[in-house]
Amino acid sequence: MHKYLAIIICFFSVSLLSGQNDQDTKEKRVVSRIDTTKSPELVLIQEFIVNVPLDSVWNAYTTKEGWESWAVAIAEIDLRVNGTIKTNYDKSGEIGDDSTITLHIRNYVPKRLLTLQAELTDNFPNFMKEDEKDLYNVILFEKLNPEETKVTSYGIGYKTSEKYLSLMKFFIQGNELSYNNLISYLETGKPSIKQ
Repeated sequence: MHKYLAIIICFFSVSLLSGQNDQDTKEKRVVSRIDTTKSPELVLIQEFIVNVPLDSVWNAYTTKEGWESWAVAIAEIDLRVNGTIKTNYDKSGEIGDDSTITLHIRNYVPKRLLTLQAELTDNFPNFMKEDEKDLYNVILFEKLNPEETKVTSYGIGYKTSEKYLSLMKFFIQGNELSYNNLISYLETGKPSIKQ
């Protein structure tokens, strides 16, 4: 189950561990909503504003040091179109072992846009693996001012079905924990949940 959580969080803009009770008493920083398309598909939209320059946020998403600071124990980044972000939550693991999560970088515009597609392993439900070619995470980065950045994540390709709808609560909760961890790392230098 831990690998399943990790993959979902990285892909649908990237979960860690709990801490929900602490989060309930804090200001809500991540806003989540589900929208639909005409296809019909679901789009999971999650956004937050972080009080740091755009460069810091971009580096957290696109560098080895960034990923290892807030998201995973081990990371290997090949930032280019058709490159990869390979991660492992296991400190004693290594990139390439069974617990490696691979995100394909489908495209990017420096400091503006990052499109990721996960390799869906056996840790995912079969119905998601059948839809793998349709599932993407599009992340937009917006400089609001020199010390404030907005991040909007679009999880796209979810089908309008009971199976996907039942997963939405899980995706939303896990992603919000992950994004709050990123916000904490960027604003304080320490993630709210230690890897």
